[in-house]
Amino acid sequence: MDHAPPPFRLLPGSDRSPVLLHVPHSARTVPAPVRDGIELDDEALERELDHITDSHTAEIAAAAAEAGLLTPWRFVNGLSRLVMDPERFPDEREEMLAVGMGAVYTHTTHRERLRSPDVNPQPLIDRYFHPYAEAMTAAVGERLAATGRAVVIDIHSYPTEPLPYELHGEGPRPPICLGADDFHTPAELVAAAEKAFTGFGGTGINSPFAGTYVPLKYYGKDPRVSALMIEIRRDVYMTEPGGPAGPGLPALALAVADLVNALSPS
Repeated sequence: MDHAPPPFRLLPGSDRSPVLLHVPHSARTVPAPVRDGIELDDEALERELDHITDSHTAEIAAAAAEAGLLTPWRFVNGLSRLVMDPERFPDEREEMLAVGMGAVYTHTTHRERLRSPDVNPQPLIDRYFHPYAEAMTAAVGERLAATGRAVVIDIHSYPTEPLPYELHGEGPRPPICLGADDFHTPAELVAAAEKAFTGFGGTGINSPFAGTYVPLKYYGKDPRVSALMIEIRRDVYMTEPGGPAGPGLPALALAVADLVNALSPS
């Protein structure tokens, strides 16, 4: 039996906080058995990780949690999305499969082959995807039980210039893109985010990336679960692709903290 710790962490916040900061794409770790199924050489894999990783978003979430008046909870993926992507829903999987980016990617950001067609994705889904989804579902359920509501703030980043895999890369690329869902993102949540991110050069809605993450148990069913995706254009806070963070990171963390404060009980 595998007794290894799970490759994700639920970092506790205040019992009174409904907010769960979700950081799914910040890690670069690819375990050796998974690496064996990837066709890229080491140099090409590092380049792909530079492009595909939402670098430093875990640092933004950590600094925001520390700065908040009421500490939010954090759910942080410890593995690269090249292992599996926890944010693939049935209603979008067909579209993303067209570019080889379902739950287990078969192609890179530049539409090159990542895995052989002979690689069976099911073991990766069983080992990594389902436990992650179950744990995230439980974390949202705990916030509902403790506070009567849950607010998932999904923290991502995206490149200044569109990559070939982007299906909607021709749209606006504002410094801050807010991903909203018709059911789970109330207008007041969007307004709070727009206020928190004033000063970064502008926000936009659902472009170049749309929607937000809610566990399927609650998706489209439970209005007590609200959610918003924050997509930060990478030139706002880091050197692209995959370079170090810059002076924009602390300001972004404070903006996320301001949003958390606005969503928290007084």
